[in-house]
Amino acid sequence: MYDDGIKIGDVMLKNRVFLAPMAGFSDQAYRMIVNHMDCGFKYTEMVSAKTLIYDSQHTKDLLRYSTDEGKVAVQIFGHEPDIMAGAARILNDYPFCIIDINMGCPVKKIVANGDGSALMNDPVLVGKVISAVAGASKMPVTVKIRTGWDKQHVNAAEIAHIAEESGAKAVSVHGRTRQQFYTGRADWTIIKQVKQAVNIPIIGNGDIFEAEDAEEMMEFTGCDAVMIGRGAIGNPWIFRSINEYLKTGMKPVPLTAEEKIDMAISHLKLEASLKGEMRAIREMRKVVGYYIKGMNGSKAVRNEINRIESMDGVIEKLSDYKLQIGNSK
Repeated sequence: MYDDGIKIGDVMLKNRVFLAPMAGFSDQAYRMIVNHMDCGFKYTEMVSAKTLIYDSQHTKDLLRYSTDEGKVAVQIFGHEPDIMAGAARILNDYPFCIIDINMGCPVKKIVANGDGSALMNDPVLVGKVISAVAGASKMPVTVKIRTGWDKQHVNAAEIAHIAEESGAKAVSVHGRTRQQFYTGRADWTIIKQVKQAVNIPIIGNGDIFEAEDAEEMMEFTGCDAVMIGRGAIGNPWIFRSINEYLKTGMKPVPLTAEEKIDMAISHLKLEASLKGEMRAIREMRKVVGYYIKGMNGSKAVRNEINRIESMDGVIEKLSDYKLQIGNSK
């Protein structure tokens, strides 16, 4: 049932397992990696509509794309309909296939400006923003939301209905309120309610860390696809595992520590080829920590890597650690 593709607007996607947009993680290199791990769809890190219009170089860097990434949505954030529409017009010349509007980011500096999940407090403005972007974009427009601002203001179904009426072709729902950030359990019941409230595809997000979680979410909520966020950090294999499990019911063979360390090294090298050595080292420190999390002695290794200033040094440390892990078996 879940081993076929899904269509969003006029865009056909090969499967129903997506990489979530994550600042600092879902960059070009990682999108390339997960594309080869059977990830059906990816999103860029979120991009400010305003800085895009101001022609920011940092924003341009976030919009780098390669065909090795497969199909990718560009995610934008902002709350001013005219600015958001202007950004959409600029993005019409980029090689992405969908524009996604962020209405779910909980970060204080984002919501303080009225962006991200703060938009869910103003349903009228939500409709105006989506209508403006849909009217300006040549690509299908989708929206990412949370269940609501807090437990007293859970309005995901209402927002999803407004999104559909305003021209959105799909909605992804993170099963937490803004107040929760990433704590507690995701409320899949709200995702189910959203699915029942609209006729466009719904993408479920929240607490998918194993292949079985994805199947359980899809069966419980009826959502059309799943979006993996934190469960994919340092774990690009999760997409292949979920797709295989949905097709065959077979659980994946556990990865070895050596395989994880090898992928961390490959990931670092790819980042360096795209961003330069020094930037890659800085940005990969936190990512390497996820790759080796739970291994014997990983905390000490992570602390050492955080002090190393050369790529050769990081690779040497990881290679030594791999040998140490192998000898301890």
